[in-house]
This record gives sequence, C-alpha cells and structure tokens, in this order.
Amino acid sequence: MRIPFSALLGMIFTGAFFLAAIFADFIAPYPLDAAVGGVWESPSSTYWLGTDTIGRDILSRLIYGGQITIFVATASSLLAFGLGSFLGFLAATQGGWVDQALSRLVDLVMAIPSLIIALVVLSVLPISLTVLILVMGILDATRVFRLSRAVAMDITVMDYVEAARLRGEGKGWIIFREILPNALSPLVAEFGLRFIFAVLFISTLSFLGLGIQPPLADWGGMVKENKDALIYGKSAALMPALAIAALAISVNLVADWILSRTTSLKGGRGA
Repeated sequence: MRIPFSALLGMIFTGAFFLAAIFADFIAPYPLDAAVGGVWESPSSTYWLGTDTIGRDILSRLIYGGQITIFVATASSLLAFGLGSFLGFLAATQGGWVDQALSRLVDLVMAIPSLIIALVVLSVLPISLTVLILVMGILDATRVFRLSRAVAMDITVMDYVEAARLRGEGKGWIIFREILPNALSPLVAEFGLRFIFAVLFISTLSFLGLGIQPPLADWGGMVKENKDALIYGKSAALMPALAIAALAISVNLVADWILSRTTSLKGGRGA
C-alpha cells in the first residue's frame, strides 16, 4: 500500500503533536505558569518563540496547551462517535418510531448553532474539563448520528445482514458484528474531521472565556491572552493560532487520504 506524500506528511506532523502532548512534562523547557522573562520578548536562543503577556515562555505554553487541547478534542470526539454511532445504528436497524424520534431530536438540536447551545449551557454550568467534554461530545454526536445512520441504512439491506436476521440474531449482534465492521472506514475518516472541528470548537470557547480556565492553558486561551500583542507588532498571539492551523491541516491530510482510499475501494468492488 503506497501512502501519498501529503498523507505521510500529515501523519508525521499529527504524530509529532500527539507525542509532544503526551510527553509535555519532559520536553517543555519551562513550567506552565513560570514567568521567566520580560513581557512579549521576541524569539531568541533563550526563548525560541518569545514570551507572552506576563513573561512566560510561549513554547512551553504551546506544549502544555497542546496537551489540554488535544486531550479535550480527543475525548469529546470519542464520546461523540461512541454515542452518535450507536444511536445511528440503532435507528437504522430498529426503524419505525425509534428512528423517527431520534432523527427528529437530532434535527431539532442541529437547527440551533452548536456554539450558541454551548455558550448557553456553559454559562449556567460550572466550567470544568468534564463538562466541556460532555457538552462538546453530545453536540457533535448529532453529526455523527446522521452519518452513521446513513451508512447503516445502506448496510442493513445487504444479504449478510438479512441472513443474520433469519438466524435469529439480536440487535446487538447485528450492530456490533455486522454493521460496525463494514462502517469503520467512513467513520474513521469522519473521526479525523470531527477531531479538527473539536479543536477549533474548544479554541473558540476558550477565546470567548468559556473554555479552558486558568491555571490550565490551551491554544485558544493563549490567543486571547496575547491578542493585544498584535498592536505592537509582536507574534505572541500568532504562535498558538499557527499551532491550531498546523494540527487541523495535518489531521485533514490524513482524513482525506483515508476517505479517498475508502471511495476507491468501493469503486473497485462496484466495478
């Protein structure tokens, strides 16, 4: 199997981001909240990416911020896919009023912008990592539901699913042994895209003040903290913004390759 250069590049950068997040405590030059220099110092041999609004090392903050950003995005994406896929498969296999009730509920939630729902909920609930993951995961599960239901609807009419029904297999068997293995490819590709949206979503919430709260840090919060540096021609706010863009692009390159490979395999089987 030949991996395109763009996908290989995406894998390398994505792997680097995840490794930096996992081993943040070992590779960050300075502690998360240590003021080690002057305000908004330019990049130098001492502070590779400069310092922020109170003299903290931006590189260290980026590494620790990536740890929080990636953790929240990954956890919320896993929750979204676990919940959305199960309900989507259930709606496709059960049909009838179960399908109608779940589909209309999802349509109702999706009719309201996710950011507005999140802002309303987070303005009422105490903000913590658990609450953020639950809110983001449940909201994103509606998108996963629609995809998984559409994929499952195509699979449920296949002969092997009908044969499982005739053997008397239950809904659980059909969902986890017949539908899920055959729906993994499009779901894996979609997982990458949903992960990107989760990164952008948590960064947006933090920029608005309802995301990750101090003393923790994430990339969106770093942009907010250092946005005034742009007035003085400093790059402190650009570094976390570039990190968000780089992670989004690298994951998207991998997801696009998986999606194109899935499409080509389907085309080959159809031929």
